[in-house]
Amino acid sequence: MESREEIKKPKARISKESVQRSRAIMKYLKPYRYSFILGLALLFFSSITTLIVPRLMGQLAGIGLSGESQEWNLNLGPITLDMMDLNTIGVLLFVVFFLQGVISFLKIYVFSYVSEFMIRDLRSDVYTHMIRLPMGFFVEQRVGELNSRISADIAAIQETFTTTLAEFIRQVIVILLGVAFLFYTSSDLTFVMLITLPLMMVVAVVFGKFIRKLSKRTQDEIAESNAQVQETLSGIVNVKSFTTEVYESLKYSGTVEKVRQIAMRSAIWRGLFGAFIIIFLFGSIAVVIWRGAVLMEKGELDAALFFSFLLYTVMIGASFGGIASQYASIQKALGSIEAVLDLMDIKAEEIPVASSPIPAIRLKGHITFNKVDFSYASRPDEKVISDLDIEILPGEKLALVGPSGAGKSTLASLLLGFYNPTKGRIEIDGQTIDDIGLSILRSNMAYVPQEVLLFSGTVKENIKYGSPDATDEEVLKAANDAQVTEFIDRFDSGMDTIIGDRGIQLSGGQKQRLAIARALLKDPAILILDEATSALDSSSEKLVQKALEKLMEGRTSVIIAHRLSTIRNADRIIVLEGGMKVEEGKHSELITHDDGLYKRLSELQFNE
Repeated sequence: MESREEIKKPKARISKESVQRSRAIMKYLKPYRYSFILGLALLFFSSITTLIVPRLMGQLAGIGLSGESQEWNLNLGPITLDMMDLNTIGVLLFVVFFLQGVISFLKIYVFSYVSEFMIRDLRSDVYTHMIRLPMGFFVEQRVGELNSRISADIAAIQETFTTTLAEFIRQVIVILLGVAFLFYTSSDLTFVMLITLPLMMVVAVVFGKFIRKLSKRTQDEIAESNAQVQETLSGIVNVKSFTTEVYESLKYSGTVEKVRQIAMRSAIWRGLFGAFIIIFLFGSIAVVIWRGAVLMEKGELDAALFFSFLLYTVMIGASFGGIASQYASIQKALGSIEAVLDLMDIKAEEIPVASSPIPAIRLKGHITFNKVDFSYASRPDEKVISDLDIEILPGEKLALVGPSGAGKSTLASLLLGFYNPTKGRIEIDGQTIDDIGLSILRSNMAYVPQEVLLFSGTVKENIKYGSPDATDEEVLKAANDAQVTEFIDRFDSGMDTIIGDRGIQLSGGQKQRLAIARALLKDPAILILDEATSALDSSSEKLVQKALEKLMEGRTSVIIAHRLSTIRNADRIIVLEGGMKVEEGKHSELITHDDGLYKRLSELQFNE
């Protein structure tokens, strides 16, 4: 049985190891690494062209202000450009802007190309892994939270690889190369400008830590609100029948209010960080202007270079300001990556992927429960099944009856491999479920529950679910045998009728017959009927019972029933109480036991 650690709730845990652990996501980048490298090259050239602009603008301003700017010739092989010429500088500025536009387009396209393919693969793997997780995991999770993992968290990762990471790298390049040019221009002024840099970096780390924690909390609260919406809409019938609209609205309002409060705290920290950066940015610019004016007065600095220096200072300051928000976004993405990786780390069932077809092995259906004990992970001290021995022969119709909580549905879950026994063995045809493999086991089984879940789509698509390669003739035969055509023929579109979300347009009996048709089409060796007729009226029950009799022909059938009238013709009946077998025999035998539980249950139903 899966341990509690294996089915824990996925949470984003930001720690010192988060960056190292997040490298696991890079495997999705590897197939597109050459395109990503191309994007980085474009990013570098884009940064270079950006850094050329302040130099040209400074030269242009220097000529305009003094007319005697320092001579600057640009050598391009056999061509030498006189940078004292205003027209030459204007043409070069136009060329640089044009190159920036072209490179910017290519950069955005390449990074979008990489991220879209990468996120496509990630979404597919997360979804494939999620649906292969054991049932114990889904019992402890809410659908809305899982949906948030595959939507909001992956969207945050996509945003990072599409724009945030590229922009962060570009700002770093601008800062490094810009500072190098500033040193080349005037080391005196550069030291003045860089006095504030260490303090700004320390503040960035401190602020980023708080922003990261608040972003992670915001993501968790959003997941909580999504889960509530999912649950409310899924149970909208209950909401309306119990008139709890106001209660649900207030509950949701409370949840989104928490999101607002945390988001506002995050906004305050981001605002303080931005204000700090701006104050120091403009303060440093003022100091630089003052120091530059002193150097120009002494004749130690050219006007054109000083103007370029100012432009580079502003550009570097703006890059520091941009890095603040990008850094916060990257931290948020790290939290999302952590949450997704936590989900991916949970051990999945051994179900083959689409590229590995399930071997066509037909089981005989000889089932043996040997000294089986079982307890749910949430209640490890409470035995749901205790020391159970049952043998079911191939083709036998075995009925399981007993009061609520006796362990009937749990036995069905164990047989389907949803859970593993805590003690004992379950064998089919002499092999344990682990030896057979879940894919082979379940391909030989059909399960018809009391509450049938149908998918939005057509009648035909729902019947073919689990047998996608079936022909139209096979689908029609299954529909006839399951009494489906009795009501489908009344629909204008027949088998192509859209049944709505979860089959909302069908009655309970019609849903049951569709589920039986689906099971018939699958042609299983082992059939599990979990109270398939308990919620039906007498008219629907007769039609469904007729379909079930057709379905059970020649198959090992395990029938879980509350209505004892539906299992009188079973080959054998086992009565369970408290997870233990207390009686066994045919209906005609059990009804004669004066003190037997079966007789008491039968008399209660008869009196009702």
